[in-house]
Amino acid sequence: MNKTILHLDLDTFFVSVERLLNKELRNKPLLVGGITDRGVVAACSYETRGYGIHSGMPMKMAKELCPEAKVIKGNAGTYSKHSDVVTEIIKESVPIFEKSSIDEFYADLSGMDRFFGSYKYATELRQRIIRETGLPISFGLSINKVVSKVATDEAKPNNQLKIDFGLEKPFLAPLSVKKIPMVGDKTYQTLRNLGIRQIETIQKMPVEIMQRVLGANGTVIWKRANGMDNTPVVPFCDRKSISTERTFDRDTIDVLRLKGILMAMTENLAYQLRRGNKLTACITVKIRYSDFNTYSKQMRIPYTSADHILIPKILELFRMLYSKRMLVRLIGIRFSHLVSGNYQINLFEDTEEALNLYQAMDHVRNRFGDRCVFRASAMGAKTIGRMHNPFNGQPPIVLAHRKQ
Repeated sequence: MNKTILHLDLDTFFVSVERLLNKELRNKPLLVGGITDRGVVAACSYETRGYGIHSGMPMKMAKELCPEAKVIKGNAGTYSKHSDVVTEIIKESVPIFEKSSIDEFYADLSGMDRFFGSYKYATELRQRIIRETGLPISFGLSINKVVSKVATDEAKPNNQLKIDFGLEKPFLAPLSVKKIPMVGDKTYQTLRNLGIRQIETIQKMPVEIMQRVLGANGTVIWKRANGMDNTPVVPFCDRKSISTERTFDRDTIDVLRLKGILMAMTENLAYQLRRGNKLTACITVKIRYSDFNTYSKQMRIPYTSADHILIPKILELFRMLYSKRMLVRLIGIRFSHLVSGNYQINLFEDTEEALNLYQAMDHVRNRFGDRCVFRASAMGAKTIGRMHNPFNGQPPIVLAHRKQ
């Protein structure tokens, strides 16, 4: 039996949500993301595309290309709520689905043609999402995830497209090689230098040539160009790491401020570990200086999720990395080598009062939010917090860099 994979993508999701909340923004050029010059475009309306604007572009450049565009700061909590509504509709409608990002979903509809008709079912699902949420959404339907994703991109805006079995290669052939998932700017330029512009050219090439030029990625790109993909729909993805970082509006050498932000980050991530019943055995600190040189240092530690153990280790790594003669543009931390489990009491260092304090603080945070309780030394750190449990099986929210 051939597989039937559905790919759903909410069109310009952040823009659509903002327009849902404010109807005056409809049919006007709109940019969502960081509002300062160092911000990044998280989403842009179709009205701005003609100016060459795209997501991931520096906000300063986008405003220069389209001065009349209205800029709105992204709100992770608002977008998460609307995404959750769409997720619940899909969850109760399909047997297996994968949420690959805040606005993108895959569903395995294999076998449904016997009883209902996959395309008809997908059409009714899309119409229900539009009717109940007011958000535009497009879908592609084919035998695998890659072709379905490309079909969705071709169907946009707010439309749908089915690629019948056996027509995958003819469908892909006339498209630009940039349409292939995982072909970024650098790979695209490499292919252009070889005179490869359309997917049809790759389809006619021996796979060995792609391997010689791009290594292992060349094989993957060749298969995708030929409509071949066996990647399954994965309903749950257990995270292997958790991280956070902040880019400053102005480069800084304020060490007390930097340490306060690092402590706030560590405290918040440690709380995320505890509420997800996770422990970390590897911590990393990252610093990016004003010249864009980026350095990181990591340390292996005994498995833990306790603030009083993690914070001194993070500050120790910071002292090893930090150069006082350079302005800092970005700092971040990451906890990796995660395993399931609860914090084991240290017989000689931990006290009953400290453990009870953790339980009380976590109880308050669970009820009133991440930032309702924090250390006094971290009071100067703004926006250090999360709107959801990072270990709930859903992918992380992708937004423009939040500013400190």
